[in-house]
Amino acid sequence: MTGAAWAVYARGVSRPSPPDRSPTLGLLLGLIITLSAVLAYSAYLTWQVSGLRKLQTELVDRNRKDSLQLLRIQNDLNLLAVAMRDMVSNDEPYPLTAWSAQFQRIRNDLDDAMRLEAGFSATSRTPEQSAFLTSSFTQFWDAVDRVFALAQEGREKEAREQIQLSLQERQAALSTAVARLLVQNSESEEQAGQRIVAIYDRVRRQVYVFLSATLLAILLTGLSLIRWNRRLFARMAELSERRSELAQKLIATQESTLRYVSRELHDEFGQVLTAVGSMLRRAATHVPESSALRTELQEVREVTQSTLDKIRSLSQALHPVMLDEAGLESTLDWYIPTVERQTGIAISYEKQGTPFPVDGAAGVHIYRVLQEALNNVARHSGATQAWVRLRFLPNALELEVEDHGAGFTERGFSERPARQGIGLVAMRERSELMGGKIVFSRPPEGGTRLHLTVPREKAESYVKEDHSVAGR
Repeated sequence: MTGAAWAVYARGVSRPSPPDRSPTLGLLLGLIITLSAVLAYSAYLTWQVSGLRKLQTELVDRNRKDSLQLLRIQNDLNLLAVAMRDMVSNDEPYPLTAWSAQFQRIRNDLDDAMRLEAGFSATSRTPEQSAFLTSSFTQFWDAVDRVFALAQEGREKEAREQIQLSLQERQAALSTAVARLLVQNSESEEQAGQRIVAIYDRVRRQVYVFLSATLLAILLTGLSLIRWNRRLFARMAELSERRSELAQKLIATQESTLRYVSRELHDEFGQVLTAVGSMLRRAATHVPESSALRTELQEVREVTQSTLDKIRSLSQALHPVMLDEAGLESTLDWYIPTVERQTGIAISYEKQGTPFPVDGAAGVHIYRVLQEALNNVARHSGATQAWVRLRFLPNALELEVEDHGAGFTERGFSERPARQGIGLVAMRERSELMGGKIVFSRPPEGGTRLHLTVPREKAESYVKEDHSVAGR
């Protein structure tokens, strides 16, 4: 960057502020917190479900199985009550010992039911209740044994009295105890159902809370990302605006410098060399024709003329004076044949529409775009033929440069080539400075097509603004 460009940058573009802190750490922390919350809540749900399963298995199912055994015991006690009623009734002609086998069968079934019921009731019954039930059955069967012993001794009247006075009361007490246990199991099962419902309700509420917290976390994360994206895009827009402003001033400074150097070469050095050529010509007139000095003066004069031609060509290359004197159209009429002679590329030049004057900085930018495009054709495309089309439309000026060479295929051609050179970047900047649009495309025959569109009113308004910028 030249000293003048640095001066323009210092005056027109403020130093960018330091970049904002990256949101990566905050987002990573939020992700860790969210994952930790999910894992913790998953463990909590697993614990709740495990407790629920344990409650259903150890309490509800055991109570149900215990109730089935108690109903079995109650049924056996009812059978015993019916049998004892028949035993004390005078309607039956059978001796009391005839009921011994029936009592033994019921006793076996009761023992089995008591054994199974004891295994199911371990968690839902107090030790006192279990001891009372066991001792009551033991006493009942002891009384039964004494009744049948009296019957076997022939003392049936006394045995029937024992049934009425002792066995039936003990059987009623056992039935009441079993009924009480059934009611207790029913109450326990109801309480377990209430606990299950409470667990379900608690888990449901906590699921709602967790979902709400998760949605809130997602919302906060989304708002944070939106905020960071807005700041990032605002930062990018600011940098793009600064870059565009810097590019405008650099291009304006570059054109001003090239115009100055071109004029200095054309005016100062050109005049000096022209004067030197005139002095050599006059000096040669004072020297005899047969003199060797005259021949040497002629050779120096030819070298001076060749140098003058090269300086004029260099001056035209830096900034064609024709742009200021004759305008864009005449400059292109001169420039395109010159490129043909220098590069050997056959250029087909077409003009369409009614020409209108394009002068000032807009003409310089269009000329530079064409210059860079033809340089790319000569250096990179490998094509031997190119087409230049200049269209004067009612509302715009279009410039199109096309070749059927290599194009951008080897580097992944797109409307914005991924690996742009400085020339392509400069062409885009110049088109944006004119309020125009430049598009790179690929014609059906292959190669590259450059299409530049410049709005007529934008170019004309830009001319006034750019002169003010260049003047500064």
